[in-house]
Amino acid sequence: MKQFGARAQKLTIDAGFTCPNRDSTKGLNGCTYCDNDAFNPSYCTPQKSVQQQIGEGIEFHRNRYRRAAYYLAYFQAYSNTYASLKQLKEIYQPALEHPQIAGIVVGTRPDCLEDEKLDFFAELSQKMFVSIEIGIESIHDETLHKINRGHDFQCAVDALQRIKARNLHAGAHFIFGLPDETLEMWLEDVRIINNLPLDSIKFHQLQIIKGTQMEKEYLENPQSFYPFTMDNYITFIVDFVERLNPAFAIERFAGEVPPRYLTVNNWGTIRYDIVLQRIIREFEKRKSWQGKKLLTS
Repeated sequence: MKQFGARAQKLTIDAGFTCPNRDSTKGLNGCTYCDNDAFNPSYCTPQKSVQQQIGEGIEFHRNRYRRAAYYLAYFQAYSNTYASLKQLKEIYQPALEHPQIAGIVVGTRPDCLEDEKLDFFAELSQKMFVSIEIGIESIHDETLHKINRGHDFQCAVDALQRIKARNLHAGAHFIFGLPDETLEMWLEDVRIINNLPLDSIKFHQLQIIKGTQMEKEYLENPQSFYPFTMDNYITFIVDFVERLNPAFAIERFAGEVPPRYLTVNNWGTIRYDIVLQRIIREFEKRKSWQGKKLLTS
């Protein structure tokens, strides 16, 4: 709202990218928790052109979010800068030329952001809104190794610094509930997160997706995981956000996956908008807000 003066709706696009921890460059099989099909809307598939996905996405959101005045092309699935700059320009072009697209949001990994690509985004940002959103997931290198990310936390810090050096909008994503991490760790992690050069941030409770490597690990060793119920997640996320830098725009407080994909479903069929309402009520009950108990290192 602040950026555009009205609601801007993201249109998720799957442009057929992969990741360096899938194609053997850094590893195989990707992150242990990952199945992008669990997150993509029905219109979003790489078998359709970018232009077709935008058209169907606009129609989908016109019915669901009638207040949208602007649309952002959200290249989400896998690592959307994992190609040559020439290829990236060709892939993005239908979105950049679409008359109803006001900007692009590019989801990627911190190790897929070479300077020439960031220079391209910086030039593009003179014409339209550009946001680079990186998956950080955890600040703990041991965890990143366990989940097969193929990079360490410092790699994310370096990427964010290079993004902000070009005055680009920087977003990040974190997962709560990864194996062998605890509530106490996450409430301390906020000290480090608060000092990152971020504009926006997303949070996601770990969801165990059927058929993933993490499902196997969970079934073999469930005590290594923290299974959030909705009640204890709401308590935790409000505790966390009370300590969070108030300059960060929170784009998402929790994740939502269709129940048919889940090995463990502690939340039933409750949709994200209901979860968000409960989080807001918890803030109101506490007479609290983001950053009330700000923690810095």
